[in-house]
Amino acid sequence: MHKRTLLALLATAPLAACGFRLRGVPQFGFSSLYVQAPAASPLARELRRTLEGSGGALTVLTEPQQLPQAQAVLEILSEQQERVVVGQNASGQVRELQLRLRVRFRLRGQDGQEWIAPTEVVQQRDVSYNETIALSKEGEEALLFRNMQTDVVQQLLRRLAAAKVPR
Repeated sequence: MHKRTLLALLATAPLAACGFRLRGVPQFGFSSLYVQAPAASPLARELRRTLEGSGGALTVLTEPQQLPQAQAVLEILSEQQERVVVGQNASGQVRELQLRLRVRFRLRGQDGQEWIAPTEVVQQRDVSYNETIALSKEGEEALLFRNMQTDVVQQLLRRLAAAKVPR
């Protein structure tokens, strides 16, 4: 048992020496946030759920009538899923696609002051395509779009935590 503890300490020592530490709970410069987005936006739903579950002191306001109470407002300006052909075979059949998720957002204070100017976050994935297995490729594309959405939500969290908020 004693040797295991010593080995565990020796294994983690290089990580501590390089400055590695777990990300932890994000700290925001505001105490309440309203996410303004289209009602059917799956990205906004995931973002709200992630913010509420982050375990911090942030209050996520979800009802439109609560907007005046929000210290900060995150506006999802646009959200686009794109599917672009990037490769074809000699007979013109599609062999490779590029999937893109583009999200434009901005963060402002209740007084209208812009804390994060309109910014676009883009995620993209390449996927092979074969029309003989089109149904399974559609499922793969849906899964890739969900993964890109989760990546965008994580990027938004980091950007919200890093926002320079006037005191």
